[in-house]
Amino acid sequence: MRHQVHPLIAPVPGTARQIHSFHFGPEQAEGKIYIQSSLHADELPGMLVAWHLKLRLAELAAAGRLRSEIVLVPIANPVGLEQVLMDIPLGRYELESGQNFNRLFVDLSEQVGNHVEDLLGADPRRNVALIRTALAAALAAQTADTQLQSQRLVLQRLACNADMVLDLHCDFEAVAHLYTTPEAWPQVEPLARYIGSEANLLATDSGGQSFDECFTLVWWQLQQRFGERFPIPMGSFSVTVELRGQGDVNHGLASLDCQAIIDYLIRFGAIAGDAAPLPDLPYPATPLAGVEPVATPVGGLLVFSALPGEYLEAGQLIAEIIDPISDRVTPVHCRKAGLLYARSLRRMATAGMVIAHVAGTEAYRSGYLLSP
Repeated sequence: MRHQVHPLIAPVPGTARQIHSFHFGPEQAEGKIYIQSSLHADELPGMLVAWHLKLRLAELAAAGRLRSEIVLVPIANPVGLEQVLMDIPLGRYELESGQNFNRLFVDLSEQVGNHVEDLLGADPRRNVALIRTALAAALAAQTADTQLQSQRLVLQRLACNADMVLDLHCDFEAVAHLYTTPEAWPQVEPLARYIGSEANLLATDSGGQSFDECFTLVWWQLQQRFGERFPIPMGSFSVTVELRGQGDVNHGLASLDCQAIIDYLIRFGAIAGDAAPLPDLPYPATPLAGVEPVATPVGGLLVFSALPGEYLEAGQLIAEIIDPISDRVTPVHCRKAGLLYARSLRRMATAGMVIAHVAGTEAYRSGYLLSP
């Protein structure tokens, strides 16, 4: 194992932070896997899974079973991890800029395309190598003015040449679910089965330039630009894995999730061994554009009547909003049928607040598809 330390820009003297990456695998590796956790720093189940993975990968490396380089970043957001205000962790948005830590990663598709346009040819493997080299060079040439920008660049540089990118998150109260692209779904489906993902949400571009999409979109956009002239495979695929809810930090679940990822990497060929049998898929893949963000029209005490993991019919009651002054009780129903896969942790709702997400089977939304 190699341990690398990547310094970030210090916003003021005496406040330097670093990102730590752990590199496993042989020198002559067959491909690269990148795994990070807690980019939203208040989402900690993945951090415990990453710790379990670090121990397991060290054992597998000592046994000579690693075929690919596997890069692990257990704490992807040291900036947000320190943001605790009066005992409340605030790890989703940077307090200085208000920006979501998992948005606005740099898009270099046009720059990379301009660089490789006169170099591409008929060999798809050579084209992949050219694009990866150009992307790494473009990221190396980027400069950062702020601590947040430098954190994003470190993460992108670490992952830009990976065949597979796994970004470990969680929701508020939720069942296991994941986000990936329709193009990657055939490769990702075994992971969904091993991890027990109950909602699998697909979109090519969800609109926020999130960490996972900053890689897949490069390849997809280059395919759109050059696909009629040159063969360009998808040189990377990415998955955001949502490991249930914020409170699901325990060794039992983390050990199961760690084993699920190991089983998936064996099936993928990154680790030598016999692949474990594939479990059933709990719920089919559905479009992210088919997700209904269920909002309440009024504020008040939020009392749920439906649990994550329940399949809801159109018009089914999800919660009641109670005004303890007027005694008014406002029912909140879903409009579409689908799987309730996540709901809010808060129990005092504000007017217009999204309280739950339901995965429907038919796309009906467009544009920006992510939560704020």
